[in-house]
Amino acid sequence: MLAADVATKAWAAARLPRREIGLFGDHVVLHVQRNPGAAFSIAGGATVLFTVIAAFVVVVIVRTARHLRSTPWAVTLGLLLGGAVGNLVDRVFRDPGPLTGHVVDFIDLQWHGRSVWPVFNVADMAIVTGGALALLLSWRGVEIGGTPGDTDA
Repeated sequence: MLAADVATKAWAAARLPRREIGLFGDHVVLHVQRNPGAAFSIAGGATVLFTVIAAFVVVVIVRTARHLRSTPWAVTLGLLLGGAVGNLVDRVFRDPGPLTGHVVDFIDLQWHGRSVWPVFNVADMAIVTGGALALLLSWRGVEIGGTPGDTDA
């Protein structure tokens, strides 16, 4: 997940700074936006806080992974970890500087030429998918530590 995120952001930053590419009848438009805030560009002035939170989430996921015995939870935490690290890489290494870097977003879902969702990236897709899977697994009672028979739930 991390490799896909870093590669797609590098491609977008290099190829899309002043252009757009329409896909699927212009329902998906690729163009670069730099996001200093959280999801939906909320709280752009709190970039350092988001960097610290992302680093904390990464540590929690890595520590939790030691107790994994469930394949669905392994996939879920892998998606969350890949997405968190992908956006954390931007926060640490992109302009305007360490801990304040802006995340590269470039996927824009549109309907009749208007955005229907905030612009996002592969890391964001991984985080949302991982979050949805975590809710589903929790609702179904699948434990991270696993129990006999739930490793393939």
